Amino acid sequence: EKEVYDRYAYCIYQTAMPQSSIRPRVMEKVRQIGIESDLYSIEYVPKTGRNKGNTYEQFYKGENFRLFAWLKDVAEEINGILYKKDLQGTLWDFVGETKNLTKEGDVPFPNGKKPVRLLKQMLTMLTSGNDYVLDFFSGSSTTAHAVMQLNAEDDGHRKFIMVQLPEKTDEKSEAYKAGYKNICEIGKERIRRAGRKIKEDAGLTAPADLDIGFRCLRLDESNMKPVYYTPEETQQQDLFSLVDNVKSDRTPEDLLFQVMLDLGVLLSSPIEVKEIAGKKVFNVAEGFLLACFDHDVTEETVKAIAQMKPYYAVFRDSSMANDSVATNFDQIFETYSPETVRKVL
Repeated sequence: EKEVYDRYAYCIYQTAMPQSSIRPRVMEKVRQIGIESDLYSIEYVPKTGRNKGNTYEQFYKGENFRLFAWLKDVAEEINGILYKKDLQGTLWDFVGETKNLTKEGDVPFPNGKKPVRLLKQMLTMLTSGNDYVLDFFSGSSTTAHAVMQLNAEDDGHRKFIMVQLPEKTDEKSEAYKAGYKNICEIGKERIRRAGRKIKEDAGLTAPADLDIGFRCLRLDESNMKPVYYTPEETQQQDLFSLVDNVKSDRTPEDLLFQVMLDLGVLLSSPIEVKEIAGKKVFNVAEGFLLACFDHDVTEETVKAIAQMKPYYAVFRDSSMANDSVATNFDQIFETYSPETVRKVL
């Protein structure tokens, strides 16, 4: 076997799927010409690489145009012995991993995916245990994966913020066929899977407070109706539509996050949903903010919230069950929690 490899290194090959600039052009040209074969070859003069400036013959195989990777290109003969070449590195000793990322993260995202180890190495160099890490072009969310992995290894408490436009996936792609209609969905699923695997792999050695959760928010317009009209723009029948100034398709959660943004409350704050006198109340950051956006709120609910003495208390303008509740609202807070900052939407 060794003798055969030594003797025929120039013609032993395997096929690979490279991300090269010339391959798509070759495929398009073959289609234009209208030929069909299991084997194609071209001659061209590369502008870069080890064959730069020289006429070079390139071979492709099959309908997917898999490239021939010759043994002689990935090995060298030294004193009659054939040695396989490896990409060398120092600090970045994982360079070779950048060539096999298709399955990393367990989601289909073939182009542009970065190695977790590369991102983790950068985070090790640039962050401390409580930093926020922002990736404004998050793609498949490798950065989030790396943050959770590093936290598991050094007991850190880094938090990540991933930002990604909901760019649609190609209907012919594996991602689309797997149910991911846009890139955001790929990233969210990767964070879920990566978090579960990190915890499973760490087992009993995982930090007790390792946080693999995340909150997904979508950028949108204000929840409030555009109610600022000049008198000449307003008609009597319009006044009935202004009784409730919140857009009809908005949920209590939508209102809560707008309030959190307005008041400067961290969007990553813990949120607990409580029921008080039959009404849904959001308890944010352990009582720092209490918010109720239900309709027909009674004095019993207002009193119970005031007695919890939050820093902020937020209600909906149309929430009060009747005029009596609205009239007594401020007096209830003055009695039980005068320091609470009250806000009405």
